[in-house]
This record gives sequence, C-alpha cells and structure tokens, in this order.
Amino acid sequence: MPHIASLCANSHRLYTMADHKWTGSVKSLKGVILDMCGVLYDSGEGGGVPISGSVEAVKRLKESDLQLRFCTNETQATREKFVAKLQRMGFELSVSEVFSPAPAAVSILKERGLKPHLLVHDDLVPEFDSVDKMNPNCVVIGDAADKFSYKNLNDAFQVLIGMEKPVLFSLGRGRYYKETDGLKLDVGVYMKALETWQLTTCS
Repeated sequence: MPHIASLCANSHRLYTMADHKWTGSVKSLKGVILDMCGVLYDSGEGGGVPISGSVEAVKRLKESDLQLRFCTNETQATREKFVAKLQRMGFELSVSEVFSPAPAAVSILKERGLKPHLLVHDDLVPEFDSVDKMNPNCVVIGDAADKFSYKNLNDAFQVLIGMEKPVLFSLGRGRYYKETDGLKLDVGVYMKALETWQLTTCS
C-alpha cells in the first residue's frame, strides 16, 4: 500500500517541507494530504491570511512526484468559493483536489433517501441543491455562524422531535476554532444542544 503523509493541524511540520532537504526523508511516500485551516491559513476577516511558508510549501509539493490532496472541515462555503479564496491567497489548488464534509453528506442523504432540514451557513446551501428538502426527515447542521439563533436552533429541534427515529447529521464536532481575532464557537457546541433527545447522530 502506498505511504500517504497527512499533515493536519500541525503547521510547523509543513514549514520544513519548503526546505529542499525534505525530499531525502520521504522517499517512500506516494502522496500527501494537507489539512487547510490552521495549517495553510488562519481564517478571519476578509477570508483569512496564509501562514508563513505555506504557499511555498504547497508549490514545492506540486512540483514533486507526490500526489497532493487537501482536506477540510470547512462548512461556511461551497468548495468552489473556498478554493477561490485560497487561490486569491496564492495557493495552487483545484476543487477536485479538495475533500470537505458537505459533498460527503449529500452522497449519504441520496443513498439513504433522506430529505434534510438544513441548519447551515447561507454560503453552503448550494452544495445541497441536488437534494430534496421538502418534508424533511433528518437535520443537517454545519458551522452556521450568525445563523445559530434561538429560532433556527429551535426550528431544527422541532423537526427532530417530530420524528419517530430522529436523525441528526453534523458536518463537524469541533468545539471551537481560531480566527485572526481569537477563538470562535464551532458546530460541535450546537450539535450537543440538539442531542437533548435520543438521536442517531452522524458526523
């Protein structure tokens, strides 16, 4: 089986790969999977800022013989918008190279014939355009940011308690994350709030 290096939430390890000496220690590797937020960039106002050395490191990986893919738990935007943001920061990547929670959730919803009530960020909603959302029989929750109001959480709760076997899909379990101006509550906190009832939670 090919060796795959995964660099997740540990940005200092990524910096060393910008140095020309890194190739000697990873000859057995066939590919690299990079986490993004906190590894390649810090999120925040204006979309965030790249972490020093990360743009150059990705460029060197692209120039190598290694297969490169990106993973993210980003649920505030479609992959297209997310990739466009990273490209503006100077990163070389395409939508097909990025794996994120929403497309995976859509595949499961279609496979199981589920119709979601969405509690997600407005910019993420287009990812679910291909899914029937009439008469929902599950809830999908993501990082909805300012959409996490009492009304919206209670609407999702009402959907869940109205089902014989409530199903809640969470696009993440994080409690908080870092932006350039400090720590922010993440989707996991609100997911727990909706787990008041005995739910089947998928994340």
